[in-house]
Amino acid sequence: MKTDLTPPDEPASVIDTSKMSPEQRAALELTEAARAETREGLVSGLFMGRFDISTLHPFPQQRTEDRDQGDAFLQRLELFLKEHVDPDEIDRTGEIPQTVFDGLAKLGAFGIKIPVEYGGLGLSQTNYCRAAMLLGSYCGNLTALISAHQSIGVPQPLILFGTEEQKRRWLPRVAAGEVSAFALTELKVGSDPGKMETHAEPTADGAHFVINGEKLWCTNGVKAGVIVVMARTAAKNGRSQITAFVVDMDTPGVEVVRRCHFMGLRALYNGVIRFTDVKVPRENILLAEGKGLRVALTTLNTGRLTLPAACTGLSKRCLEISRTWAAERVQWGAAIGKHAAIAEKIARIAAETFAMEAMTFYAASLVDCDKHADVRLEAAMCKLWGTERTWEHVNEAMQIRGGRGYETAQSLAARGDTPVPIERLLRDSRINTIFEGSSEIMRLFIAREALDAHLKIGAPMLNTQLPLKARAQAGAKATAFYARWYPAQWLGQIFNFQSSGPGFDPRLARHVRYAAAAARKLARALFHAMARYGPKLEREQVLLGRFVDLGTELFALTAACSRAHALGTPEAADLADFFARLARLKIARLFHALHHHADRPGYRLAQRVVAGDYAWLEAGVLRL
Repeated sequence: MKTDLTPPDEPASVIDTSKMSPEQRAALELTEAARAETREGLVSGLFMGRFDISTLHPFPQQRTEDRDQGDAFLQRLELFLKEHVDPDEIDRTGEIPQTVFDGLAKLGAFGIKIPVEYGGLGLSQTNYCRAAMLLGSYCGNLTALISAHQSIGVPQPLILFGTEEQKRRWLPRVAAGEVSAFALTELKVGSDPGKMETHAEPTADGAHFVINGEKLWCTNGVKAGVIVVMARTAAKNGRSQITAFVVDMDTPGVEVVRRCHFMGLRALYNGVIRFTDVKVPRENILLAEGKGLRVALTTLNTGRLTLPAACTGLSKRCLEISRTWAAERVQWGAAIGKHAAIAEKIARIAAETFAMEAMTFYAASLVDCDKHADVRLEAAMCKLWGTERTWEHVNEAMQIRGGRGYETAQSLAARGDTPVPIERLLRDSRINTIFEGSSEIMRLFIAREALDAHLKIGAPMLNTQLPLKARAQAGAKATAFYARWYPAQWLGQIFNFQSSGPGFDPRLARHVRYAAAAARKLARALFHAMARYGPKLEREQVLLGRFVDLGTELFALTAACSRAHALGTPEAADLADFFARLARLKIARLFHALHHHADRPGYRLAQRVVAGDYAWLEAGVLRL
């Protein structure tokens, strides 16, 4: 519902591209064309100073029937993992045994979210996240296999965008255990789709497309029977187009060039896929010709939720390992958990894991309410925050375990010690801050979404491609809006959140009140930055990253407090209270860093280093 302080609707093309290079303009226009309208909610409202806690509190509860269905599957999955899967052996050999593939298929693990009518289990996003937590706590290779297959492989885009004929053709196959994959990345294409070289040309009769190109780092590609391929198709209205095709791997011209190997996830079936005159029927197009980037972005948005879910499971495993060792390892006459330096690490792991789980379950609940829900911001924040925190947790668990953390599980077992696999967990988890959108890309993605409401208000008046009259009208609208909006950010008049907090424990209510006030401060600071930098704000990537981190911490704080209230136990309140204290300290540092930083000198120094001016600093090393 719109209020007098709701931004006016404006056309999406509000960014001035006149001073961009042709390559920059093409990449931006391609990406912007695939964007959807931002859904109003707690997270999107933070950057406009609207703290709408009603979207998060009361914390959404999983229906009893839905939870029972998830419990039944998770019990079967846990038993199978314990009896038939050896993660350390998989890591050592770099292969997942065929018996594991067969067992997972029999359990229905390849079709967790696929509707029952297409041969799947038909479970909810929340139950899927619970399965990812279980897998993430045990075996990173299986987590990657199932996630790449189901979150970003063929099932998810088919469920969202497939026709009935497409669903009946492919969903039963992938639900039964035929592995699928998603092919987007290329040698020169990571986060910039404008440089995509794989292309698809229509045949003379228009009934087929012929695909040529090569895809890099296609997870599951080595084992896949069917994949989704993104390819450039003929431009329309002068704008580049990308189209999504479903391609069977046994189609003539499809070739797995090589399997890639990595530091961790050594059984990852990731490879380079080459397409040479691959003829694909037009009926294999997902959504529509030229809509491939929308398919990719939407699929990745929901798919990203698997990562924070798996990271939550891994953090829980790290907590268990750290807690157990801290209680039994004695140094200087006391268990190491009694020493403040170790106790601080354990408290932080526990509190942040609680917040991570709250964020993930909240985002999953949005999808369960509407499978087409816009969870771009929530999923991106969960992915960014969860993967970074979990990397810290694994690192801290290794530090707590000391030499036993650095030693391999195989070596520990060989000398009669408990084979705790922290070394493997650390190697496997390092990729999480990189794939499906690196932390840096996530911050830029969230920043673009955070600026969206402001861009619709103020950007048209700065867009030199618009007529002068249109720019003047946009300027008048922007002035009128901000004349009302800006004072409200100081007075707090647009918030309905009661000063006592809606039923919160007093310890938690004060943290939520703080979050509401901090959201107003965040909105003011972002407005000030826009006024200062204007269109050049997009170049201040480090500064924008701080705004993103502020919003993400506020989301985490609020989710943790709301879930603690819903659980209603003193232990949950203790975890949320301690986490909120940590988050508030970080938020204070981030606000301080908005105005006290060394971004400019650092950037200048980096450019000189890249130019070779400091190559002398590299003297004394063996050059490769």
